[in-house]
Amino acid sequence: MIVPLGYRYATAYAGIRKETRDDLALIVSGVPAACAAVFTQNRVAAAPVRLSRRSLRESRGVAGAILINAGNANCATRTGDKVALSTARATAKMLRLTPAQVLVASTGVIGVELDAQLILNTLPRLKEGLTQDGFEPVSRAIMTTDLVSKTEGVELKLRRGTVRIAGMTKGSGMIQPRMATTLGFLMTDALLAPAVVSRMVRAGNAVSYDRISVDGDTSTNDTLVMMANGACGFRPDLKELPAVQEAVNAVLQSLAKQIARDGEGATKLIEIQVSGTAKAEKAVAIARSIANSPLVKTAVAGNDPNWGRIICAAGNAGVEFDPAKVSIQIQGVTVCKRGLAAPFSEADLKTKLNSPDVLIQVALEGSGRASTTFWTCDLTEGYIRINASYRT
Repeated sequence: MIVPLGYRYATAYAGIRKETRDDLALIVSGVPAACAAVFTQNRVAAAPVRLSRRSLRESRGVAGAILINAGNANCATRTGDKVALSTARATAKMLRLTPAQVLVASTGVIGVELDAQLILNTLPRLKEGLTQDGFEPVSRAIMTTDLVSKTEGVELKLRRGTVRIAGMTKGSGMIQPRMATTLGFLMTDALLAPAVVSRMVRAGNAVSYDRISVDGDTSTNDTLVMMANGACGFRPDLKELPAVQEAVNAVLQSLAKQIARDGEGATKLIEIQVSGTAKAEKAVAIARSIANSPLVKTAVAGNDPNWGRIICAAGNAGVEFDPAKVSIQIQGVTVCKRGLAAPFSEADLKTKLNSPDVLIQVALEGSGRASTTFWTCDLTEGYIRINASYRT
């Protein structure tokens, strides 16, 4: 696993989860890093989201550490703000940072009081356990219903040397970010200004996390953070920044697709490509409508090439288009041509649909040249089983 220079990581079990596995994690930069984040658009924002938003404003885009807990969302509780603030302050004191330089993030059950003392008692163990080799353990500690941890890392060779970019994320259900998703943490050792980091994380989010959906629900805790600590020893040239952005996009897209593939109860990753709209936002709206359709998702689960559900979902997106100019392909097979059924072998296509990767392409002829790619997963009985007993 490629990881950036200048970061240390630690995990521990604090007793927040019912099961005995690490539920507290700490990411620390060797020096305060340029930092930016995007957060949930849910009006019911969790206490850690509200505090981290404020902290980034107060620090003017500088952070030295991120404290993360799993098993409790610290949302919609009487003591949520107090817990977030007290644990951030204690972490800052322990690491000799200002409180505004410590971000906090939580994931888990909403509406259950979080005992701050569980975290405060565990902080000394986290500090003692900080290591450069702790990236993967942190990616596992932040998991909730995830079946697998989700990480990605790349190296980028620039004129004056190599920069490294690595990210981790968690998420399996309550996924339709529209801005950020679940919890995601991106670190680089490139030397970048806070304003550049802010532009990069927002641009990367727009083509990755903002293009996935598992179940159409936006979490109260969604947080995507990017840190750049400069440990590589140099600042990329202005002409090299597009290459850095491309690398950031690639890491974030990999993480986002891993979330969709690991959707609760999912057996298939679905990629939806929409082209031919006048504006990209319209293509996104159509793709999102298709991705969120239970009828489309269950058809894919059952290997049913029911393209009527796809065109129906497209028509529900609130985007104007001529149905007589819509063509649809499933797994590369044309099933609809200009709004009408196209001849194809249903048996052959059902076999092609029995795959872990499914491609749906929707083309709107003559409307424009904008396009988008969106990722989701199929919908199975497993999703119901997981969410029918999530709290218990």
